[in-house]
Amino acid sequence: MYQKIRQIPKVELHSHLEGTIQPSLVKQIAKRNNIKLRDGLFTPQGDFAWDDFVTFLQAYDEVSSCLQYSKDYRDITYDYLKSCALEGTIYAETFISPDHAAEMGMSYEDVLSGCAQGIDDAEREFGIIGRIIVTCVRHLGPQQAVRIAQLMVDEPHPYIVGFGMGGDESQYVASDFTPAFQIAIDAGYPCTVHAGEVCGSESVWDVINHLPMISRIGHGVRSAEDDELIKTLANRKISLEICPGSNLALALYPDWKSHPLNHILEAGISVSLNSDDPPFFNTSVGKEYQNGAEHFNLDLKQLLYISRMAMESSFADTKTKSHLVKQINEWSID
Repeated sequence: MYQKIRQIPKVELHSHLEGTIQPSLVKQIAKRNNIKLRDGLFTPQGDFAWDDFVTFLQAYDEVSSCLQYSKDYRDITYDYLKSCALEGTIYAETFISPDHAAEMGMSYEDVLSGCAQGIDDAEREFGIIGRIIVTCVRHLGPQQAVRIAQLMVDEPHPYIVGFGMGGDESQYVASDFTPAFQIAIDAGYPCTVHAGEVCGSESVWDVINHLPMISRIGHGVRSAEDDELIKTLANRKISLEICPGSNLALALYPDWKSHPLNHILEAGISVSLNSDDPPFFNTSVGKEYQNGAEHFNLDLKQLLYISRMAMESSFADTKTKSHLVKQINEWSID
């Protein structure tokens, strides 16, 4: 069965591009850019070393700080999409943060051109289709969010398919960011927001009630704590980008049995299975599908259904979405 799961056409909608960099590639890029990495960044086994959410963010920021040129973004995009494709992924959306790149002195144009080159190279060599969601950072505030949304709209690119927001859920209230999301919506971009991960169901209520036309929630697992919210998400057809491996790694749940994925699925909510920051959490989109079988007792038919839901809730253009949904539908379970 596990070999068959590996072959299932998969769809990933929630990964942070800077968080997809494998340790070996970090070392390569750091050497190329003459950057000395901190002692202790890696475990003796060669993985990223961190103990809790704070030290995870510190490691994440240090890894990201190695990215200083367009080629760096080409390489990490290509490497990420290649690894996804080798696990059967046919489509992947990844978040990029212009704010972080700006801290490293990189222009939005350089980041975007590097990502686009990586997407083109990966599609040519492996057939996978990659797309980009531009994200603002919540704890940097509403004014900066407006600047990022306007930057995205003013410099459109065919590979940019949506707008989102990550960062500290506890900072500000959702309505503070209405102007930024309205800019994206008015320009025709669908939107997703991180909520219901560290903070509870109230953070999900906040974004779906006070931001315009939110079609997906990043994480959103804490919605399971509120039956009325679960019903509302199902009725409004708002999809959840679920990242079980990330949730356990960051101790949102003590074990697989405690994770609410099955409860969310049983409620009729559209979900996708995602890796979030794969090398930091020792996961991948392929492993998340395997975890679906091993820890949530999902069979091949259910996993394929998750792929179909994910593709249908993706921000891909109509032609791409139709083509890939057909590919999923035609895949044989037997």
